[in-house]
Amino acid sequence: MKESYKKIIEHYENCLKEHGDTHLGVDWPNLEDALTRYKIMLDIIRHNDDNDELTLLDFGCGASHLYEYIKEHQFDKIEYSGLDISKSYVELSRSKYPENTYYDFDIMKEDNQLPEFDYIICNGVFTEKRELSFEEMWDYVQVILPIIFSKAKKGIAFNVMSKSLDRERWDLFHLSADLIIDFMTKNLSRNFILRNDYGLWEYTVYLYK
Repeated sequence: MKESYKKIIEHYENCLKEHGDTHLGVDWPNLEDALTRYKIMLDIIRHNDDNDELTLLDFGCGASHLYEYIKEHQFDKIEYSGLDISKSYVELSRSKYPENTYYDFDIMKEDNQLPEFDYIICNGVFTEKRELSFEEMWDYVQVILPIIFSKAKKGIAFNVMSKSLDRERWDLFHLSADLIIDFMTKNLSRNFILRNDYGLWEYTVYLYK
């Protein structure tokens, strides 16, 4: 597969250089919506009957703002780890939270280095396509999702932009729900939930084992 997805990484690193450790530094336009996304992403975690500690991987962790949300809202029993292909983001996250485990590699090339986690969250990983064509971005999603899902013991959460709106933006990845459902049920799992109830122009998928 072509490494055209690296154009997206370059875009995010430019955001970090320009805006620093803020929501704009991970290219979320406003903080309130970003906080909404963190809440929705964490809703994938179902009731923990055994009250055991859960392992969670923040895939595309950026500046670890999800971890900040977890700490601020006092989510108990979550052991957080982060992964980002961008060394700039990982270095920033490690400097802030040295107690966490961080991974800085391309999972399409080094997936054998990644252990399993109970849950994997992919917040914003598939929302922007930038200069990539729809087909290039869709190919990327179809490669990444099976890899991530294979590393999750319980489930994964990810978001994409909705197609149910008047106008689509050229730089965002608007994906038909029918298309992603067809892919998931044929290749991954029929056990999923689509969240489209939180007021943003996107939807979130919870895909369970």
